[in-house]
Amino acid sequence: MSAVLSATGPAGPAWTPSSWRDRPIRQAPSYPDQAALEAVEARLRAYPPLVFAGEARRLKQQLALAAEGRAFVLQGGACAESFGEFTADVIRDTFRVLLQMAVVLTFGAKVPVVKLGRMAGQFAKPRSADTETVGGESLPCYRGDIVNGSEFSARARLPDPLRMETGYFQSAGILNLLRAFAGGGYANLHQVHRWNLGFVERSPLAARYQDLAQRIDETLAFMGACGLGGNAPQVDETEFYTSHEALLLPYEQALTRVDSTTGDWYGCSAHFLWIGDRTRQPDGAHVEFLRGVRNPVGLKVGPTTTADDLLRLVDLLNPWNEAGRLTLISRMGADGVRRHLPPLLRAVQKAGRSVVWLCDPMHGNTVSTASRVKTRSFDAILSELRGFFDVFAAEGARPGGIHVEMTGQDVTECVGGAHQLTEADLGGRYETFCDPRLNAEQSLEMAFLVAEELTTRHRAAAR
Repeated sequence: MSAVLSATGPAGPAWTPSSWRDRPIRQAPSYPDQAALEAVEARLRAYPPLVFAGEARRLKQQLALAAEGRAFVLQGGACAESFGEFTADVIRDTFRVLLQMAVVLTFGAKVPVVKLGRMAGQFAKPRSADTETVGGESLPCYRGDIVNGSEFSARARLPDPLRMETGYFQSAGILNLLRAFAGGGYANLHQVHRWNLGFVERSPLAARYQDLAQRIDETLAFMGACGLGGNAPQVDETEFYTSHEALLLPYEQALTRVDSTTGDWYGCSAHFLWIGDRTRQPDGAHVEFLRGVRNPVGLKVGPTTTADDLLRLVDLLNPWNEAGRLTLISRMGADGVRRHLPPLLRAVQKAGRSVVWLCDPMHGNTVSTASRVKTRSFDAILSELRGFFDVFAAEGARPGGIHVEMTGQDVTECVGGAHQLTEADLGGRYETFCDPRLNAEQSLEMAFLVAEELTTRHRAAAR
């Protein structure tokens, strides 16, 4: 099968990595120097891929298990990675918290957890307006470090294609560190569990979490007694994948490669790429690009999505109905999930489409304080997660996992949680340039509460 025709099928005409350029596009920066942009794209095309087709296929196999209820997905990381946070400590701490969450969720879900980081490429962000006005001056909005700078100045806000090269090299460095952590003993289950025990001891809700932590401890002891302790690969290593929103298409196209094994095109900037709620137009550039790469891909599904729209997009992005190929990421808001999600879930089930469903409880629950600071309530986030699980239970379906914006740092961006952060606390360490993230303690608390929820539901289903 030729490289040009490999993505041709029931979804539409022949696809090429550049066919998106003939489609209408939203959320695209306007580069003032086209020659400079083309020069950067040419250099990126010559650089090595960041990830490999075989890794993406391995992830697709694991997502296929999640589509069948035999795995659970944890996708997490920054709302938008910052060039300024390119340090080993920041990368390590986020990776560590994701590992801690995964261990707890594995116990609660009773299935393997697929670990998918919003890391090593989540540099671009969609915006609600093209410009921002401060003190009567209007400038282009900040679209993420891979496009322009967050400082409110004409120079910083000018889209600069050289930032794509910086994004590539930072992604390469992050991936190098993640691979070392995943395979070098840092992910050892016993070590991760010790970190979780430390979290439980610190938490104001320690008594609530102690039972679950104790049962995990007993399970690990049993595994050790069965010979799965020490340096066994099942205990000492983990598989970890990267993901980001495929928003900046010149960058994504430049890192698209033909797999020498299959002749298919793969997006080699990350293992998993997704389309946001603002760029999911069926005839748009972003859907056109992602329908052709053979990676597992995702689609954000918001409250304005209709069943007809969703089924059309599902067929465009996964015309072969391939298990593990397409993940639908629900982001309805705590007040809307029980109303908007059921008809969409029913439509996909009735059509017999194989998809993974994740809950993004973050984006539908963003609010502004009286002082115009964006935040999210931990209670609202948890409420949407519970509503998501309720919908799936009512429809007799298995939820596929969760998608959260979080960090391993001790930031103060979301209110609530066991430590009862309030609006007055937001100024302590409010460090995000875009959306508020759960901090390390809140992320772990959520994992324990979700595991508790899943355990309760499993027991009820078994009766």
